[in-house]
Amino acid sequence: MILIKAYLSKCLIRFLMHKISTVIITKNEETNIERCLLSVVDFSDEIIVVDDFSTDQTPAICKRYHVVFVQNEFKDFAFQKNIALSKAKHALVFSIDADEEVSEKLKQSILAVKSNSDSLFYSMNRQTNYLGKWIRYSGWYPDTKIRLWQKEHARWQGAVHEVLQPKPQEVKHLKGDILHYSFPSLQWHISKLNHFTDIAAELMFSRNKRVSLMKMLFSMKFNFIKKYVLQLGFLDGYHGFLIALMSSYYTLLKYAKLRHLQSKAKK
Repeated sequence: MILIKAYLSKCLIRFLMHKISTVIITKNEETNIERCLLSVVDFSDEIIVVDDFSTDQTPAICKRYHVVFVQNEFKDFAFQKNIALSKAKHALVFSIDADEEVSEKLKQSILAVKSNSDSLFYSMNRQTNYLGKWIRYSGWYPDTKIRLWQKEHARWQGAVHEVLQPKPQEVKHLKGDILHYSFPSLQWHISKLNHFTDIAAELMFSRNKRVSLMKMLFSMKFNFIKKYVLQLGFLDGYHGFLIALMSSYYTLLKYAKLRHLQSKAKK
């Protein structure tokens, strides 16, 4: 009898808890997706993966975890994430990238929200692993993100650095980190910089933005000083130096590609 009462009590608690839809977008994430899924399964009442027709083992891994798996052609990050958002059947949504993982402390914080949701938006810190080192400075931590919210109150906007709109006024901060495994190698970082600067240059050009050689040189120098000195990147050692260099390189590529688009338009 006692066991039956305990079981019924547990069922009632589960019934009264707020349910969470976890949403993820993927493209050839076989090295990351299983770690991500394992970190969210304990608090997720459904997991939705919107995949850009991966050609690796991403679909097979996702299906092993019985997720809602949808394939959709990628247009931009906000568009793809909003597709995932539209598939969510629960009011409370948690968004995580495939190369991220929920820390144990953050997992407990999210479970507490399920028991008592008293806010429309929840933020959390994100810590990034760069070439095997967890970065604490360089403007990378705390990289506070809103990732848990009542889905009817905001959607994603932005082709590259997507953000939730309308901008939340009141946000409750949760303890614990999202762990970000985004930079496995220097070659990977360089290829991503090349990809994202293509998008950034085209976006600036479409908005009729222009850049002078002086502005390009000044911005490169400023970005290095900002990361390495003002944001204490030197405390991250060699990795902090690389991050500052890559930030400067990103600026160089972005503006150089913009100037190239300007030159082509004049011909």
